[in-house]
Amino acid sequence: MKEEIKNQIKKLKEEKNAVILAHYYVDGEVQEIADYVGDSYFLAKKATEIPAEVIIFCGVSFMGESAKILNPGKTVIMADEHADCPMAHMIDVDRIREVRNLYSDAAVVCYVNSTAEIKAESDVCVTSSKAVKIVERIPNKNIFFIPDNNLGRYVAKQLPDKNFIFHDGFCHVHKSIHKEEVQKAREARPQALVLAHPECTEDVLAEADFVGSTS
Repeated sequence: MKEEIKNQIKKLKEEKNAVILAHYYVDGEVQEIADYVGDSYFLAKKATEIPAEVIIFCGVSFMGESAKILNPGKTVIMADEHADCPMAHMIDVDRIREVRNLYSDAAVVCYVNSTAEIKAESDVCVTSSKAVKIVERIPNKNIFFIPDNNLGRYVAKQLPDKNFIFHDGFCHVHKSIHKEEVQKAREARPQALVLAHPECTEDVLAEADFVGSTS
């Protein structure tokens, strides 16, 4: 990015008392001008610690919503108001209430990749890095994990004493990664380690040397 543009952005940030938060997934040039770069949890947490009155969020809509929930008195501006996460819309309030009627003791565990409306209907909101630890501490036997089916199954495997009710939501990007592709990549580079996010399918996770969150 040209130095002139960087200087203009810096000047505007000072004038507007603004800060730029960028997710790891955005373009490198955007990360270059951001004040903070990280995963959605890190950015939401960081938004509560900075004194700036205006938060410019370079990410998808649910991330901006999370920042606004935690900072009701601040102005949160999405750099791209059309940037969205399809998985966040793969669950609705009616389905949550339907499960609650079927399982009176069900705890609704909501992945952070969801809308504010869904978070409001849930008992707890988790990130991929904290999901296992948090669900383990929930006293309820029945766990309705939403919206991501793959992350839910990853958590369930580590907590066999819980009864998980899975939803059919998924991340279309992670679901498009196939076991055969991982195996071919490993054959081509036998010295390389395979790292996978728990939003990947179970057969892909089985091929990984390490499974973990974005951070």
